[in-house]
Amino acid sequence: MAPVNPNATHNAARLLQYLTDIGGHGIVTGQHTQTMAMEEISEIRRVTGREPALCGFELLAYSPNIRYETGDEHCRTEIDENRDTLNHALAFGRRGGIVTFTWHWFSPLGGHDKSFYTEKTDFDPSRVLEEGTAERSAFYHDMDVMAARLQPFMQEDIPVLWRPFHESEGSWFWWGSKGPAVAAGLYRLMYEHFVNVHHLDNLIWVWNCPLKEGYPGDDVVDVLSRDLYVDKGTKTDYNREYEELAAVTGANKPMALAETGILPDIHMLEKSRVPWCYYMTWSKGFVLTQDFNSHEALKDIYGSKYGVVYPANYGCYRDSCKT
Repeated sequence: MAPVNPNATHNAARLLQYLTDIGGHGIVTGQHTQTMAMEEISEIRRVTGREPALCGFELLAYSPNIRYETGDEHCRTEIDENRDTLNHALAFGRRGGIVTFTWHWFSPLGGHDKSFYTEKTDFDPSRVLEEGTAERSAFYHDMDVMAARLQPFMQEDIPVLWRPFHESEGSWFWWGSKGPAVAAGLYRLMYEHFVNVHHLDNLIWVWNCPLKEGYPGDDVVDVLSRDLYVDKGTKTDYNREYEELAAVTGANKPMALAETGILPDIHMLEKSRVPWCYYMTWSKGFVLTQDFNSHEALKDIYGSKYGVVYPANYGCYRDSCKT
């Protein structure tokens, strides 16, 4: 499958093809981290002896409009622990790991505390779609700052699964507060700016919403994904949720579990072959405790030939992987 960006880099195109091909034949294991310590990766290695092929890194601390003084202790700690994680992302990408980012973007204007939450800001995303507004200007300012942060990945042709404006099916984040159609409009603005102005041709564009309403369009989406947090103890291959996501478009796009609380059941997947290309378990207690995922479940998925791990059975998509 060709990337939607006609100028996509060699490695971005290869990674997208890898993800397209693997669906139904295996699933790339993934884990989100949000601190420099990356304690989730250490715990997976301790329990299973292996590492995820995909690692998710948090970008919240790179938001230009953080109002540190208005945050409570938890907010300030989260910001402090997240600083400089881009260096770890670069290192992971250099050795052939698959990099994805989550950006809990503190609102470009106003707000207090964790202003990526709608309840913490009065920032109106619909105003970004209007020419000449302060909201639009601030939005583009923040995009320029983030584009500069992403340039080192472009310079080294390290592809990035770029998933902006996630979970726009809900109103809990400011970008979804006016509905998924507005979030899709923001997504298109970012695509055009990052591709045509900043030439971030290493980005693979991931749309993260299970609703047909507001879908940005096949011309700007490489991968469709959704976030799922089901009840503890659930054993599932997420087949029903896959069918719901596939109904968003008639195009044959790779589909991913961009965030999960509960691991997909690898034994069910081996039988059903639901063609998820990757999953990413969320951070902290979702893997550092057994409250959500047991050690047995981790061992099952990281020990299965169907689960693609790093480096044991990871067929690297790049010529220059440094294992």
